[in-house]
Amino acid sequence: MPLTMTRDVFITCAVTGSGGTQDRSPHVPRSPQQIAASAIDAARAGAAVVHCHVRDPETGTPARRLDLYREVTERIRAADVDVVLNLTAGMGGDIVFGGVESPFPVDPAGTDMIGATERMAHIVECLPEICTLDCGTMNFAEADYVMTNTPGMLRAMGGMMTRLGVKPEIEAFDTGHLWFAKQLVDEGTLARQALVQLCMGVPWGAPNDLNTLMAMVNNVPDDWTWSAFSLGRDQMPYVAAAVLAGGNVRVGLEDNLWLEKGVLATNAQLVERAVTIIENMGARVIGPAEVRAKLGLTKRAPVPA
Repeated sequence: MPLTMTRDVFITCAVTGSGGTQDRSPHVPRSPQQIAASAIDAARAGAAVVHCHVRDPETGTPARRLDLYREVTERIRAADVDVVLNLTAGMGGDIVFGGVESPFPVDPAGTDMIGATERMAHIVECLPEICTLDCGTMNFAEADYVMTNTPGMLRAMGGMMTRLGVKPEIEAFDTGHLWFAKQLVDEGTLARQALVQLCMGVPWGAPNDLNTLMAMVNNVPDDWTWSAFSLGRDQMPYVAAAVLAGGNVRVGLEDNLWLEKGVLATNAQLVERAVTIIENMGARVIGPAEVRAKLGLTKRAPVPA
């Protein structure tokens, strides 16, 4: 199919993520104050959406604590810059198995498995405009780690998001995830005109090449809105590729720590670089108000104390 370049592009900044990057760069934010400040700086640089995880403020390791999510949410909503808040709902589905001859019991140090209601507790608490829905189970490159999202779990979580009025951002790590996401829309679990993030080059999901990207793009329904990203040094080339292929873009320290070889980036610098690429392609970077209108979002007031 012919490419139709996006002319009005929004940027999502994935601020910190849940990967083991906390000791690889001093710019990876840990505390709620640092995460919110980095998100606000990214918004000032041109990000219309900020995608946030939380971390233990002392160790930087991934966390699910409600008080941390609430503080991040309050700080971002109280800021003097507008931005669409997107919180992860991907935590709580991790299994790390034992050895290949004795997979059970699972490794308690790496396994974090909880139910749908608990996985959604911070979304109910904070009511972001968007939250993520990892639309399938996949192996990751780290040990025998499986990100587990069963059909029943996804139906339960997706239904909760819909009832809360929080727009799911479908995280598609492979074409089968898009297949199941379309099923969730067809059966009414998710609303039509869905939002999807194409996650490229994450081992062992969709491989990081343009043929696979276009296979993913061609499986996105015409009335859906999509973004794409890739990891590390491929982050900025995928800014251009996503715009050229008709989508929006995601950058940020969750996916890439580097501005250039030997130079560690901040979130704001990555957003600024993406803005430059998009504008040099002849497209326009749109802000949070236009994103809300495009996606049917309602801006939330600060969370009551």
